[in-house]
Amino acid sequence: MKIFIKNMVCSRCIAAVDSIFNNMGIDVSQISLGEAETKNHLSDNTLRNLDLKLKSIGFEIVQDATQKLIEKIKTLVIQKVSEEDLPDDFVLSQFLSSALHRDYSALSKLFSQNENVTLEHYFILQKIEKVKELLLYRERNLTEISQKLGYKSVQHLSAQFRKITGLSPTQFLNSKERKRIALDKIQTEPE
Repeated sequence: MKIFIKNMVCSRCIAAVDSIFNNMGIDVSQISLGEAETKNHLSDNTLRNLDLKLKSIGFEIVQDATQKLIEKIKTLVIQKVSEEDLPDDFVLSQFLSSALHRDYSALSKLFSQNENVTLEHYFILQKIEKVKELLLYRERNLTEISQKLGYKSVQHLSAQFRKITGLSPTQFLNSKERKRIALDKIQTEPE
């Protein structure tokens, strides 16, 4: 039985969800970002209890087909950005269409209608949060960060960073409040 789980964005999320399944005695064949596959069918009561336990730590079971697809889109975007291997000719529409075997315009429309942000803007927001993370680690300079995240130049990264945060990357680093947003909480009003 495949179960789709909202807000899973990292390997620690997988470990936390796996722990809940183990504590409940539910045998799983696989857990990955956004989904778990159980070896056996779960009763409605077990699913309700599982959902309550997942909600207690910030996750929840997704029942609706539209929400399942949106969570899959988010997971793919988050995974792609976290790989830090975006070429400067990366095309989001081609990537998602290929990964989901669906027309990008339909995916984009569905996402925008349900998330109050365009898919492209969501992708940019994910990249900016990754830039913040990498800046705070101080292991890479802006040139390296821009190359890892598919920006054509440091100027492009800096302009996009300023547009989203109101600060340049240097101002962000020098500010006392270096606010980051959890990847599963990134949402905003449309541009």
